[in-house]
Amino acid sequence: MKRICFLFNHDQTHQLAHSLPIALALAGRGEHHVTLAYAREGARAEIARQADPLLLARMELVQLGLKRGGSQMLAGVLERIVPATKLLLYRDNLDFFRSFDAVVVAEKTSLLLKTRYGLRNVKLIHTRHGAGDRAIGFNPESAKFDLVLVSGPKIRDRLIADAGLNPEQIALVGYPKFDLCAHNRFTDRFPAPERPTVIYNPHPSPKLSSWFKHGAQVLEAFRQQDRYNLIFAPHVMLFQRSLVVTVDPPSLARVRAPGPEYAGEPRIHIDTGSGASSDMSYTNRADIYLGDVSSQVYEFLRSPRPCLFLNSHGGDWRGDPNYLHWQAGPVLGSADGLLDAIDAAVAAHPDYAPTQQALIDATFSLSERPSAERAADAITAFLEGRPLV
Repeated sequence: MKRICFLFNHDQTHQLAHSLPIALALAGRGEHHVTLAYAREGARAEIARQADPLLLARMELVQLGLKRGGSQMLAGVLERIVPATKLLLYRDNLDFFRSFDAVVVAEKTSLLLKTRYGLRNVKLIHTRHGAGDRAIGFNPESAKFDLVLVSGPKIRDRLIADAGLNPEQIALVGYPKFDLCAHNRFTDRFPAPERPTVIYNPHPSPKLSSWFKHGAQVLEAFRQQDRYNLIFAPHVMLFQRSLVVTVDPPSLARVRAPGPEYAGEPRIHIDTGSGASSDMSYTNRADIYLGDVSSQVYEFLRSPRPCLFLNSHGGDWRGDPNYLHWQAGPVLGSADGLLDAIDAAVAAHPDYAPTQQALIDATFSLSERPSAERAADAITAFLEGRPLV
């Protein structure tokens, strides 16, 4: 029996659904000791909301915190700008992490356990989060994991070509988030629910997001019309702090939430960070996707529908694999005439449908066997030294 820790160490809970289903699948088998470790109470609440209570009872839950002298003071000073608590948590809990055969994570800061703190005997397993195309998902850091679980051949092939992974480091398992969230659906209160509903889903990166340049114009366009309902559900990190900092590409910007004039608009639903923002409730409910570089477009395209994208930063996107998803619909250089552009995207959808299906086939390798079970198979085989299927 192996000791496996699933770590949820993030300011928000949007990464949780990418690894929790795998933990539940392993717990159901009873072959290993499974621990869920979390840093914030919000993660504990989201685990309870999404997990089967019977399976949850078969796992150990541990809240991690800062323990060393000076850590809390340092975190308090830096937290407004950078996720200091998340980074310091590794240093302060080395004995805890050292007690496991494997730590399963959805993000890359956990590599500090190896690169900075030398925990060579603990296998780090990366589930990734999302199935998007941004370069940061395929940087050389990915090759430092012992095992990487990927959703489809697009991800596998690019990790090998761009990040330098060996095929033996990769297991093709599908998309475990679908096992947990595919049937979630937002129950709206729009006064005319029969109208088509657009989801506007901007990314937080100041250099890539449409929000900083065109977001206010987008919201105002919907406020002044009666053709569409709007779900404004940005990436949950967009409004997490007053300053948005991203590493790749390096950028920093002050961010302001939508003004109070939108709060009472019955045709506009605004959610800047609840669990519904990342559990597919909105992508399943919407009829049309409007965004920029968020990987949530692929969750939306699980059922192909009209898409359009805002190239607010003037990116030279054609032929660039970082913008592969922009092949799924029209790309706009501005938000001028947005409502007419949405009408046109709906009318043109049959022309894009074959491309959308090809993108989905490349992104998600799905089968009759649940993705979480396939991931559990891969983790067990890896830890037992057996070949990956």
